[in-house]
Amino acid sequence: MSENYAGLTQLGQPSRIPASPAQAPLERVANPARGQAYVVRFTCPEFTSLCPLTGQPDFAHIVLDYIPAEWIVESKSLKLYLASFRNHGAFHEACTMAIAQRLMATLAPAWLRIGAYWYPRGGMPIDVFWQSGAPPAGVWIPDHGVAPYRGRG
Repeated sequence: MSENYAGLTQLGQPSRIPASPAQAPLERVANPARGQAYVVRFTCPEFTSLCPLTGQPDFAHIVLDYIPAEWIVESKSLKLYLASFRNHGAFHEACTMAIAQRLMATLAPAWLRIGAYWYPRGGMPIDVFWQSGAPPAGVWIPDHGVAPYRGRG
């Protein structure tokens, strides 16, 4: 295994979904294209968490875009981190911002944006958006491509 990947603990190993986001390791590897501004996108169309008051499941379509600096996120660890929210009770805003803050702390990217398109709770969808600042000039940032919620109409 390349020394770039020597510290990874989940990739290539059987893994269980962590019991909570706090217990989920989020791993990183060296950016293979340092000095080049490019966008990495992860889409999680079946994100699940729990309402902190009722315990009922909440569902979202999450889109993460970032421009790496020194690090990129290891995708299996990101998948397991996001899955660890399935038994985590928190409001939509708290889940969305926890993901953004964790990625910022782990990767220190040049830029990060999250769009969390939550399905209706109480008859209203709640969408949460955050970005770390203006993206660097000259970088193509594609639209999320997630249509607004329209119900069955």
